[in-house]
Amino acid sequence: MAPEDADAEELLARASHGDAAAQQELLGQHGERLRKMVAARLDRRLAARIDPSDVVQEALLDASRLLPAYLRERPLPFYPWLRRLTWKRLVKFQQRHLAQKRSVTREEQQMPLLPEESALELAGRLVAPGTSPSNHALREELRDRVQTALTQLPEPYREVLVLRFLEELSTSEMAAVLGTSEAAVKTRQTRALERLGRLLGRDPRENEP
Repeated sequence: MAPEDADAEELLARASHGDAAAQQELLGQHGERLRKMVAARLDRRLAARIDPSDVVQEALLDASRLLPAYLRERPLPFYPWLRRLTWKRLVKFQQRHLAQKRSVTREEQQMPLLPEESALELAGRLVAPGTSPSNHALREELRDRVQTALTQLPEPYREVLVLRFLEELSTSEMAAVLGTSEAAVKTRQTRALERLGRLLGRDPRENEP
């Protein structure tokens, strides 16, 4: 077990025995990570009306209320559980502000469309960095091509790349979020990158010769 995993388990054990300080630490330590997730997913039409921190704050209030049940049952690793609650809050915020009337239970299972700015950031993270001015120009061109190619990927492939390269989740966290095994996550990620490479005619993570 990695040291950070051992620390997390100790914190969870203390929290499950009623340690209020441990419970508060659990709820507070992932706030920035959750905020970045919300910011990356937030519909840009709502950027002036919704602060990602407000979504996270409401999700953490939900988590505080539900924490005793979570600590008894531990249905998911802690961060994926917090992320799921935050995700539900984000969906509700966007439904409320965009006056959407779709089924909440159905929407909770679906990802909002990735905003263009976030897709561009993801494309940039998928492209190998260049150092010379000529490489920089090539990198910018490739980033734009990657952004276009991402729209052509099947949603499960695109989502696994978002989770890995934009949200920077670990394999175990991705498995918990997607409700599948770590082996399946690795396979899906490999296939997603292969499909992206075929669309581009090259692996975007490789530098030009």
